[in-house]
Parts: sequence; structure tokens; C-alpha cells
Amino acid sequence: MALSYKARKRWSLFLLLVWLPVYIVIAVTVLARIGEINKYVQIVVYVVLGIAWALPFKPVFTGIGKAEEPEGGDE
Repeated sequence: MALSYKARKRWSLFLLLVWLPVYIVIAVTVLARIGEINKYVQIVVYVVLGIAWALPFKPVFTGIGKAEEPEGGDE
């Protein structure tokens, strides 16, 4: 089921304002509990986690920055 533009816009705001900060806290906490690791490995892990959070939500963010599409035809 495809989401409407308005629903995708609301979900994107939720993901950016609520889920992303929660995800960041979880990622930092997990890496802190792992303990001492090489700083280069740590940078790579942060980069991978920074990209990985958005991949499942790509359909939600697609087209959000564009103007809203009219629901009616050009008739």
C-alpha cells in the first residue's frame, strides 16, 4: 500500500524528530558498552550506522522536498 504525500511527510517528520535521536542514543550506548576499540574501526561503525538507519525508510523520504502533487487531473 502506497502512502500519500501527506502521510509520507508526517512519517518523515516523525522519523527525523523522534526516531533518529533515539537511534543515535542506542548506537552510542551500544558502542560505549562494547568497550575500547580502534578509533578507525569506531569511525567506520558510526558511518555504517549513520547510513543504515535511513535505508529501510527510503520510500518514506522519496519526493518529500518537492511540491505537493495535485490529486485531481489536468481537466
